[in-house]
Amino acid sequence: MKQNVWNPIETAPVAELQALQTARLIHTVHHVYENVPCYRARMDAAGVGPGDIRTLEDLSRLPFTYKQDLRDTYPYGMFAVPMEEVVELHASSGTTGKQIVVGYTRGDLEVWGDTTARALVAAGGTPGSKIHVSYGYGLFTGGLGLDHGAKTLGAVAIPVSAGNTQRQIQILRDFGSDILCCTPSYATYIGETLAEMGVDPSELKLSAGIFGAEPWTEDARHKIEGLLGIKAYDIYGLTEIIGPGVAYECSCQQGMHICEDHFIPEIIDPDTGETLPLGQAGELVFTCITKEAFPLIRYRTRDIATLSREACPCGRTLIKMSKPRGRTDDMLIIRGVNVFPSQIESVLFQTGQTSPHYLLVVDRVGNVDTLEILVEMSPDFEFDAVRLVEQKQREIAESVQSTLGISAKISLVSPKTIQRSEGKATRVIDKRRLYE
Repeated sequence: MKQNVWNPIETAPVAELQALQTARLIHTVHHVYENVPCYRARMDAAGVGPGDIRTLEDLSRLPFTYKQDLRDTYPYGMFAVPMEEVVELHASSGTTGKQIVVGYTRGDLEVWGDTTARALVAAGGTPGSKIHVSYGYGLFTGGLGLDHGAKTLGAVAIPVSAGNTQRQIQILRDFGSDILCCTPSYATYIGETLAEMGVDPSELKLSAGIFGAEPWTEDARHKIEGLLGIKAYDIYGLTEIIGPGVAYECSCQQGMHICEDHFIPEIIDPDTGETLPLGQAGELVFTCITKEAFPLIRYRTRDIATLSREACPCGRTLIKMSKPRGRTDDMLIIRGVNVFPSQIESVLFQTGQTSPHYLLVVDRVGNVDTLEILVEMSPDFEFDAVRLVEQKQREIAESVQSTLGISAKISLVSPKTIQRSEGKATRVIDKRRLYE
């Protein structure tokens, strides 16, 4: 099942791709050593010079880069070019510490436009498509990332940004948008609002949606596809690397193809830093090999994933990554058990009669951790039947216990009770004072 591609490198032989990676890696290591004091000091301390990096196997000799490094050098200390060459700035949406500020040269924006154009083409986009971008614009990379991709493709960019959902639906209908780009939680909200307005999805011309910026499950995919009558595609990226477009799904949806002509991925043991083989889950690490203003070397993303070289029916030869299974830094440790919100989401979808909206409330009573899961039920659930409510709460509690090995208090709440988000959804409230 061959599929159209945007850039011929997407289907290049692996040997050709790796030769390109090697040349670009060597160039980038020299670039950062000569222009970024942090990298020069880190490499000198590790006893590694630019001349020591000759092959892809030498990549593991280089030190890791951490998010704290980017905070410590705020705002421009990691830039590898003079500010006169920087034409665009973005920043992370982190809630703790200083924001991560990244810069782009004109060349970097061309790379970004190319990678997000690949994602649009993989979702069926063409130069005649109308791309409805409901990611936030501004310092957040989501909106402008897909905007750059649409313009690179020659498609029509509709820069709606987030918010005013009923107006979004009017624009979707009146403008004839083909592809919707937003967070999966906001896509769900749009679908629910469609139903409330009495608008049949068939009244829209949407055929696909590209959803990222937060983790989502296969069950969430099916929910969105049912609500909007489209095929839902995942896209992966992070501000520090470039934004959306680091990796993207094709129509086969057997993993996300990484743009490895621009970003070299590794999987490491998050505790030891040891590089792990293909197929084994671990922390995802990226090295940027074409970025000019803000190239990162062995950046630890904290995302847990796997890599695969298995052939894809679409014809792309780019290595694939799984959906992130969670993050090492948003993993909850509750009574000694490692818990990711995505695991609980999967349990909730399997129980049925729930909406995709939930909230985990973690607290500590005495010296014991407690977990309460607020679950929003579907509109057809009979809340006035106490027996049914109690039965459903027991069913979910048993599923959580069976799947995660941890007990939880389940609180069913009415539809529309949990606050909606037009950006990234809030899934966890941790009330424990762990560091006092």
